[in-house]
Formats: sequence, structure tokens, C-alpha cells
Amino acid sequence: MLAHPYTLLALTTLFWGGNAIAGKLAAGHVSPMLLTLIRWTFACLFMAPFALSHVKADWPVVRERFVTLFLLGACGFTLFNASLYTALNYTTAINVTIEQSSMPLIVFVLNFLLFRTGVTAFQVAGFLLTFVGVALTASHGDLTTLLTLSLNRGDALMLFGVLVYGTYTVALRYKPNLSWQSTIFCLSVAALIAAIPFALAEYALGATNLPDAQGLTAALYTAIFPALIAQSLYIKGVEAIGPNRANLFVNLVPIYGAILAVLILGETLHGYHLAALAFVIGGILLAERGGRRAV
Repeated sequence: MLAHPYTLLALTTLFWGGNAIAGKLAAGHVSPMLLTLIRWTFACLFMAPFALSHVKADWPVVRERFVTLFLLGACGFTLFNASLYTALNYTTAINVTIEQSSMPLIVFVLNFLLFRTGVTAFQVAGFLLTFVGVALTASHGDLTTLLTLSLNRGDALMLFGVLVYGTYTVALRYKPNLSWQSTIFCLSVAALIAAIPFALAEYALGATNLPDAQGLTAALYTAIFPALIAQSLYIKGVEAIGPNRANLFVNLVPIYGAILAVLILGETLHGYHLAALAFVIGGILLAERGGRRAV
């Protein structure tokens, strides 16, 4: 049962929902770019004893496809998380987690434009429902703000991060055929390398905030659960049922995230959040039904 792709993807999104909570708890206790660097440093250190032998065995492929692996890690791991952690300094964890549910729409559009991937009417309806939910959240219940592009800075940053991670999901089809240990370790090393210039730029701007105990605890959570465990499960889920269907499970992130934000952070769940969640749940049910019919 644990190996079923639905179970793997449900756990993935639970840990990702917790990632936003950890990022919010880290706000003010460690600066976002330094948090990103610490996260991937910890992740690489934790993974190294178990992965280095696999990387050695896969080294000819790793060396040949180094650029591909670096770009996947830099975009999907570093740039996305840097956007998320920065966004959490300006908006709520509930908003951030609901906005992540627009990833399936990005994946759908890119797959259709680049690869002419077929979709069903149910999937289209599900994607549209998801879009409405995200629009309600990003506009804080006032859709007229979208017409004037008057978005909170944090919400805009999160939507940029969503675009980056949706692109990463589509690009996973170009991932070389490596063991999952080699894959996640190489992507984590790439993320670590890519995080260094971001942290240096933050320092040069005088914006670095060294972590206290709470900041380090949040960084440890992000390294172990969202970084190592969730990313590994997500890659296996994508391999099992394909990017379009796998990415639909990202819609569970706002559900987990909203519950955790209320319970742990004491954030307020507004009426527009509940409406957005209803659209998200309806979207995933419709789109997944369509995905099964398309297989």
C-alpha cells in the first residue's frame, strides 16, 4: 500500500504543506536565501552516506547529463524554495499553500503547448476550477484586484515560484535514467550550488539574518521532509502515473497547509479561503477522473 503512487503523492503533499508552515515559522528567524542554502546543505549531508555509492555507479551518466541535472535542481529545488520562503515574509502560509494548487494548470498548458499532450473534458473542467480557487486566494477574495494587477508582493512571488516548479515538473521527462538515490542527491547538490549566489547576494545587500534555534529547527524540517523524502516520493509518483496526473495531487497541499496553518500558526481561515478550497477539491476530483479515462 505504501508503494502505491497515490499514497506516495499524498505523503509528498503533506510534507510540502508542512514546508510552508516551516517557512512561515522561519520568517524573522533566518533570512530566506540563507534558509534555502542551509536546507540544501543539510539535505546533501544527510543523503551523502546513502547515495554516494549509487552516484559512483551512475557516474558516467551523471557526467554526461550534468547540465540537465544542474538545471533541474537549480530551478525545481533552489529557485522555487527561494521564492516560497521570501513570499512567506509578505503573505500568509494559507495563501501560499493554496496558490501552489495552480501548478497542475501550468503543467497542463506546458505539456499541451510543447508536446501536444491530450486531455479530457473532465481535466479541463478540473483545471478551470483550480484556477478560480487560486484567483480567489491571490486576490484575497476580491477578483477586481487581478484586473489592476494589484497583488500582494508575497502572492506574486509565490505565483512566480509555482510557474518555476510547474516547468520543472514538465522537464522531468528529460531526467536521465538514474537510481532514485543518485537522482535526488545530484539534484540536491545542484540546488546547494545554485543557492550559494543567492545567499551571497542577500549578504551583499545587508539582508542576511543568521538563524536562531527556531530558524535552525525549521531548516532541519525543510531538509528532511520536503527536500529529501517528499522530492524522492514525487519523482517516483511522476514516473508511475505521469506528470499531468501526478501534479494534480499538488492540490492537496492547500488542504494540508490550511489545516496546519490554523492549528500551528493560528492563522485565520477566511470565507474566500473556504471557497477556494472547495474549488480545489472539486478540481482534483474532476481532473483525476479525466486522467484515469485518458490512460
